[in-house]
Amino acid sequence: MNKHASGGLVYSTEHGRMCPACRAPLDACVCQVAAVPAGDGIVRVRHETKGRKGKGVTVVSAVPLAGSELLALGKQLKARCGTGGTVKDSQIEIQGEHVALLMAELQKKGWTVKRSGG
Repeated sequence: MNKHASGGLVYSTEHGRMCPACRAPLDACVCQVAAVPAGDGIVRVRHETKGRKGKGVTVVSAVPLAGSELLALGKQLKARCGTGGTVKDSQIEIQGEHVALLMAELQKKGWTVKRSGG
């Protein structure tokens, strides 16, 4: 089987995981960089429990960042709240109810922030 037909190198002991499309390390890959989500420019923050067995999370959506910048913001917000969380589908999920704290933090960063939901 041809090495190029199977997608090429996927791991290197020197660089770690490799992008199969451009064959660059994932940290330096530019072929799969997510575009900044288009929206109305308003960051929305809501508290949500649906589908989480009663456990509440605070969801920050419509942030005008993509890729590593969004991950870095998620890390900063988790540290500020002192809790865990994740970044999924261009949304930041922070464990617990931290709507007021997150709204204040995002406003300090210069974004227009609205509370959505109940």
